[in-house]
Amino acid sequence: MDTKAMQTSLAPQRAEFWDIERDDTLVCIDVHQETHDVKSFTFASPEGKHFAFQGGQYFLFDFAIGADTESRCYSVSSSPHRTNAFTVTVKRVANGRVSNWLHDKMAVGTAVKAQGPLGHFVRPNAASKFLLLSGGSGITPVMSILRDFGDTCRPIDIVFMHAARSPRDLIFREELSNLAAKMKTVRLHFLPEAVAGEPSWSGLTGRISPEFMKLAVPDLAERTVMCCGPAPFMAAARTIAADLGVPPSSYIEESFDAAVIDENEIAVPEAPVGKIYQVEFSTQARKIEVADEQTVLSCAKKAGVRIPSSCANGICGTCKSKLVSGSVDMKHNGGIRQREIDAGLFLPCCSKPLSDLVIER
Repeated sequence: MDTKAMQTSLAPQRAEFWDIERDDTLVCIDVHQETHDVKSFTFASPEGKHFAFQGGQYFLFDFAIGADTESRCYSVSSSPHRTNAFTVTVKRVANGRVSNWLHDKMAVGTAVKAQGPLGHFVRPNAASKFLLLSGGSGITPVMSILRDFGDTCRPIDIVFMHAARSPRDLIFREELSNLAAKMKTVRLHFLPEAVAGEPSWSGLTGRISPEFMKLAVPDLAERTVMCCGPAPFMAAARTIAADLGVPPSSYIEESFDAAVIDENEIAVPEAPVGKIYQVEFSTQARKIEVADEQTVLSCAKKAGVRIPSSCANGICGTCKSKLVSGSVDMKHNGGIRQREIDAGLFLPCCSKPLSDLVIER
C-alpha cells in the first residue's frame, strides 16, 4: 500500500448520528447485573449510528409487552463521550410491569422503539463546584454526568453523594470508588440507611440531614446541587439545601415520580374559569367540558376517560393522541417529535384547548 492510500485508510471516518426526528429503533447489545436487583442495558443503533446527548438526559422507550405497548423514561447512565452506544440502568420494582419485563426478558439482540435524547437535567457550563446527590436508582443521570467529567479529565470540584437502603444496594459502588481514586478533585460519600448484609461497614449510616450535610459538604452553599431520587428524598434534599444557603438557581433536580404528578393533577381547580370547550373522545364515545386554562388530560382523568399517562409534564410522551379536529395550545418538554405534530398527534397532558376538539381515544 502506498503512503497516500495508507493515510486515506487511517483517516477517521465521519460518523453518522442518530436523528431524533427520524430514528426510533434500537437493539440491545449488552445486559449487565449491577446489584442484586439492578441491571444495566446497553443499546445501539442497528445502522451503526452514533448518539449525541448530554449527561443527565434520558430516552423514552416503547416496550411491546404482550398485546400492549408500555412507555417509560429511563435516564442514560453512560458517558456522552462514548457515542457508539448508550446504557440505561433499571431497578427491579415490586409489581413493576416494565422493570420486571426488562430484568426477565430483555436480552442481547432484542429490538425496541425509543425517542431521544430528551430532558433538561444537564450541568450548567459556568459552574465549577458541584454536589451530585442521588438516592437509590436516581443515581443514573448523575452517574452519566460524573462519567462525562471523568472522560474529559476536567478539573471540576465534585462531591458525589449516594444514599441507598444498605451497602449491597449501592449502585456502581466499585466503579465510583475507582473513579474517586483516579479523579483527584472528587470526594465520594456513600450513605446506606442500614448495614444489613454488611455488618463490617465502616462508614456513617442513616438518612441525609442538615447535620450530615454540614459535616460532609461544609461549603455546600457554594456548590451547584444536582439531585435525583425518590420524591421524599428530593423533598428533604431541597429543604436542607435551601436551609444551608444554596440559592434556588443553584439547585437542579430530576424526577418522574408518580406521586408528585398525582399531586399536581389534584391541584387543578375544580371550578373552571374562562371559556369552556367541548372535547369528544371518539373511540370511547365520551364528551367532556374543558376550560381554556385547563389541560385536556387533567379534565379527562377527573371524568374517568381512559388515557395512558406517566409524567403529565410533556416529557415522556405516554399520553400521545390523535387530534382529529380542533386546535390546542401545547407546551411540551420534548415528549413529541415535530413530524408527529405535523401528522396530527399531540400531548393532552400539556395541551389547553383553543376550540372544540375531537380526539381519537
